[in-house]
Amino acid sequence: MMVQANISSLQSSPFVLNSPSSHPSLRQLLNFSAGKAERRKLRFSCRSSREQEGEYLLDAPVSVGDGFSFSGGKYSDEPSPSDEWFKKGKMVKAHPVNGIGKKAKDPIFGLTMGAGSQASSDVFRWFCVESGNADNPSVILIHGFPSQAYSYRKALPVLSKEYHAIAFDWLGFGFSDKPQPGYGFDYTLDEYVLALESLIGQLVRDKVSLVVQGYFAPIVVKYASNHQEKLNDLILLNPPLVENHAELPSTLSIFSNFLLGEIFSQDPLRASDKPLTSCGPYKMKEVDAMVYRRPYLTSGSSGFALTAITRAMRKELKTYTKEMRMILSNENWKVRTTVCWGQRDNWLGYDGVDDFCKHSSHKVVELAMAGHHVQEDSGEELGQLITSILSKP
Repeated sequence: MMVQANISSLQSSPFVLNSPSSHPSLRQLLNFSAGKAERRKLRFSCRSSREQEGEYLLDAPVSVGDGFSFSGGKYSDEPSPSDEWFKKGKMVKAHPVNGIGKKAKDPIFGLTMGAGSQASSDVFRWFCVESGNADNPSVILIHGFPSQAYSYRKALPVLSKEYHAIAFDWLGFGFSDKPQPGYGFDYTLDEYVLALESLIGQLVRDKVSLVVQGYFAPIVVKYASNHQEKLNDLILLNPPLVENHAELPSTLSIFSNFLLGEIFSQDPLRASDKPLTSCGPYKMKEVDAMVYRRPYLTSGSSGFALTAITRAMRKELKTYTKEMRMILSNENWKVRTTVCWGQRDNWLGYDGVDDFCKHSSHKVVELAMAGHHVQEDSGEELGQLITSILSKP
């Protein structure tokens, strides 16, 4: 029933799904969702930039974007806020690709994906935005799941006054590479730890402070436990800190379901808008929504990466959160750690957080008006708070 409800919304959505119209699985899917009279409202095109090789692509030309949405939406070549954000950053190469030397294929139809959905062949590309003087102490801002470096846009200008602030997109998000699972990166949490180590090695040479939000916190803490000598401060924003935080909310766990995960992750409203707005008081402006939706409308790989990450999180999050608690409460942990908590978090409850921090001698700072995505709800306030927390050189 849920599949039919989402597919049927195609009838009123003006978009082009670029795929071989003769492909039986796609035809069956459409027959299942709409009658003959309503199917003629859909517009399809069969395009391939490699027809000379007899290989069809589930993609539009690179100039248009190769994404698709099962519930509406279409990428436009017109100027957008995402273009302005992209101009502020740069691509950094870090972490070797453990690939198989073949073009990635989508997991639904098995069709080779276009250039926009192919990751690097040697070293992954990460999108990074830097602000402030590079001679100042460095602080790296790490977004949560699912989000982008864009979420720190309000905090960056504040931090740049005294620090060299850097925000980046994780692999699978934003403008960074989004490899298909099995084609160089499988999105396991262990892989993310190693990838983070490679990236930080490229970004900074001296000591650094780390700020991380949400469900990526256990990954960052595990990295930090192996590199305490490199860290000045660690700031955790609404991390899954206690035992009952180890399960993903239904808004995210839906992407791990068989088939439904692949379908729903291609819907920018489900993959982007809903996770960002359902976990707290955040009211997304359309200008910001256009930035967050862009990856899902320009490349099908964004949604497939989201599905892979969610499945890895569901499988490994309990182990990682338990390990994070052990690390932070261990007497050998020497990094000054602060937990900042948005009290209007609809995903993670505050019960037990204060007790854990007191027992582990970590400072807790509460933000009354913020939710799970603290940097969205209280970005400038967070920037000022981070500035007050970080160790002065």
